[in-house]
Amino acid sequence: MKKLLFLLLTILSFNGVSQTYNLSDFKPKELHNSIRLNYILIDQPNNTYNYGDGSTYTLQPRMGLFGLNYNFPLNDWLYTGAGFHGAVYGDQGGLFTLGVNLGVNTQLYKNLYFDANVHIGGGGGFRSLVDGGGIIYPNVGLQYKNNGYAFGLQYGYVNFFTGIQKGDNISFFVEIPTSLRTTSYKHAQKSFTVNNETKDEVWRKPAVKSVQQITFDYLFPIGSSRNDGFGNFNNTTPITQTLSLLGFEYQRYLNKNTFVYAHVDAMYGGLRAGFMDVFFGIGKNFIETEYVNFFAKAGIGAAGGRIFPEGGLTMYPSVGADVKITKNFGLGLHGGYHKSVSGTFEAYTAGFSLKYHGLSGGIKDPYAAEKIKYINTQGIQIGVQNQTYFDVAILDRQYKEHDLELIALKINYDLNHRFYIAGEASFAYLGGAGGYAHGIFGLGIKSNKFLNDNFSLFVEAAAGVAGGGGVDSGEGVLVRPTVGINYHLNDNFSFTASGGQMWSPNGNVNSTNLNIGFTYGLSILNAKK
Repeated sequence: MKKLLFLLLTILSFNGVSQTYNLSDFKPKELHNSIRLNYILIDQPNNTYNYGDGSTYTLQPRMGLFGLNYNFPLNDWLYTGAGFHGAVYGDQGGLFTLGVNLGVNTQLYKNLYFDANVHIGGGGGFRSLVDGGGIIYPNVGLQYKNNGYAFGLQYGYVNFFTGIQKGDNISFFVEIPTSLRTTSYKHAQKSFTVNNETKDEVWRKPAVKSVQQITFDYLFPIGSSRNDGFGNFNNTTPITQTLSLLGFEYQRYLNKNTFVYAHVDAMYGGLRAGFMDVFFGIGKNFIETEYVNFFAKAGIGAAGGRIFPEGGLTMYPSVGADVKITKNFGLGLHGGYHKSVSGTFEAYTAGFSLKYHGLSGGIKDPYAAEKIKYINTQGIQIGVQNQTYFDVAILDRQYKEHDLELIALKINYDLNHRFYIAGEASFAYLGGAGGYAHGIFGLGIKSNKFLNDNFSLFVEAAAGVAGGGGVDSGEGVLVRPTVGINYHLNDNFSFTASGGQMWSPNGNVNSTNLNIGFTYGLSILNAKK
């Protein structure tokens, strides 16, 4: 074991050695992207559930969804991206979807634009309504745009095409511009000393301060919090046990002390797997020293699954403190209050997080006079995959094992030229388990390119949280090793195929899987003081 650990550290150290370059060697590209927040209101099926004890439950007539979409342009009129939706009104709390977007945006007259797009993905809430979970959402409308900021009105048709939940709607959205400064993925994991000023305006802009963190939250339910009665909504019982959640959060600073953030959690202990939440909000650092920081945050979003049917709209204020272990890494402690706005679920929360503080995209500190001395180019790969899981154990179905099709978004964060951290979110869209989703993190290792630099191999070991859709994953812990191959079309774009095994230590899932997709690689500047 000691020899294996020594070998691993030796490999890491060799891959961490890098030549010093000049910033002018990196041709920059600034992507002018957008964050779109939308709200969709659709009619629900006229559906009544009849239980064996003679009681019934009738769906509420309407459901409201909020959407969080990140889009980037392909050219002057065509864009693509990814979107996430969650229920916030009605009784579908816990309904979430994940998918990809393709749209057209073109000017009609001055600030008035025509906008149309289609969202394709998977997700769901009540499995009886969505069955496999596949969703397609085409829409068309008008947009008013000024300096990148925009708002618009659209007509669309939400269609869970594998089930009966569908309907046309009028929706509205607001759009916030954002930018990402990058260079080619071939420049990943290089470094240079900032000893002269580059003439390129893209790099001379201030860096962006951000925080990424993995969070461990514990919810202590209070009040009238109750479960879903294991499918019988008239047979619920109070939730008194502690609920354990694993999550990820991204923070982007607006100024020295104020930041906006997006946060997602999934439950792995306390209830049958299936509860998750998504928040976005604003936070502020009130006391900040070199090593300790005290903060407060206020978030709003959607939550639900395995609790009594509610609208899903949830607020989450919290306070906490960070302790910096190094200039970039830290440990956070936090506590808060998790409350369904129009429902019964509420809980006090406590938890901790592992944080990475970074400055990216420029050679100047945006909020301090201290000079940035070194820059590293950080390699990142963003991928979309179709994932097939064979013979997945599903509860409450006539046939206990089904093949599932999932859509996945995957991000690889390079540690060096050989090792990387992988994060993935996947949602079912075919196979009778609509509402099933998983989020996993892992460590990967990749080979050098071979056969005229067209191919490379990789191996990954990942674990995380899974649940929903009746998949028999126990309380949700998931393990999945994979091995695969990449075909490199050019420096940035690759096709990928992999296979592996997924199992739940506390459940009955033990499934072989096959993944096919593509990745787009890029490099960003990470500043070191």
